Amino acid sequence: MCPHHPRHLPAEERRAVTVETVLSLAAERNPSDITTTVIAERMGVTQGALFRHFPSKEAIWQAVMEWVAERLLARIERAADAGSPMAALEAMFLAHVEFVAEHPGVPRLLFGELQKAEATPAKRMAQTLIRRYGERLRSILAEGKACGEIDPDVDENAAATAFIGAIQGLVMQSLLAGDVARLRREAPGVFAVYRFGIGSTK
Repeated sequence: MCPHHPRHLPAEERRAVTVETVLSLAAERNPSDITTTVIAERMGVTQGALFRHFPSKEAIWQAVMEWVAERLLARIERAADAGSPMAALEAMFLAHVEFVAEHPGVPRLLFGELQKAEATPAKRMAQTLIRRYGERLRSILAEGKACGEIDPDVDENAAATAFIGAIQGLVMQSLLAGDVARLRREAPGVFAVYRFGIGSTK
């Protein structure tokens, strides 16, 4: 039997494959419908094998959200080195859109966790992701105001919220249309509108 068969993966690889499986399933169906039975079946393992690496479904969801937060924030941080503050914002916007286009299950999972009434570990991780993202945006917006690229009267909190909201709007429309490619097509135009709204007129 092939040594890379899912039944014989080392612990860390098994955890990584589980995360990838959940993201793949979330791109196809409502995350609330993804049971451990469904995950195990997609991976070709038993639920017992799955639970040897994760004590509960909640632990699986937490691992998925940690994966999303780590990789999205890393990609955003790389994009933030694009140059001027406005160039950094554009690079971050497009990098975020590209991340979602590559992993369409991510927004479904994020929205699903944030809508839950209870404070699950996965929900707390999603909230931490949004908080850290907002902090990075506000720091770049402040830099832009200081160097004259961004209107000094712009409210940094509102501008950060509008930035994330614009991406969420694009994502929702692409999901409703069943057209992930729409994200890539429309993102530059949406950012141009955002840039016009916050750019300095002096």
